[in-house]
Amino acid sequence: MGDHNFRRSVILMIEHSRSGAIGLVLNQATKTTTQELFPEWSSRTNSIPEVFVGGPVEPNSCLALGRFIGENSEPRHFIFSNVGVIDLGSDPDMLPESLTEMKIFSGYSSWSPMQLDSELAADAWFVVEADPFDVFSSNHHELWSLVLRRQKGPMAWLANYPEDPKLN
Repeated sequence: MGDHNFRRSVILMIEHSRSGAIGLVLNQATKTTTQELFPEWSSRTNSIPEVFVGGPVEPNSCLALGRFIGENSEPRHFIFSNVGVIDLGSDPDMLPESLTEMKIFSGYSSWSPMQLDSELAADAWFVVEADPFDVFSSNHHELWSLVLRRQKGPMAWLANYPEDPKLN
């Protein structure tokens, strides 16, 4: 992938349909904190205080993901497992106690209809099973390697691939 926005990126796909695809880069932290942008949410993001770059599209818009535990009848938009989208326009105090972690993203990654399918057909991306722990990993600097390392076969070998092979 030649686009520097996606170099060693771990992307969680949150939608993939005929109308296109949307994803969030999980491992590109900014120097901006939740306290700076959304002070009302900072108590919910103690374990992950940084705002992350979700992708190059609409960098002034923000989206949040949360991890929930237990059974709850509150309606939420779950992406997978116990990970759901959180409306940053809502009152943080109205969220259920089952919200255990939260991560805020500025911008997102987007593909036009069939664009991602073409890139996948050209083997431009590795596709692996999503893991809820990756979304909220405190080790975002190593996330790309950690995700590859747990794969089977040759893909795992790339976990130790140097950032600049010329310096190897």
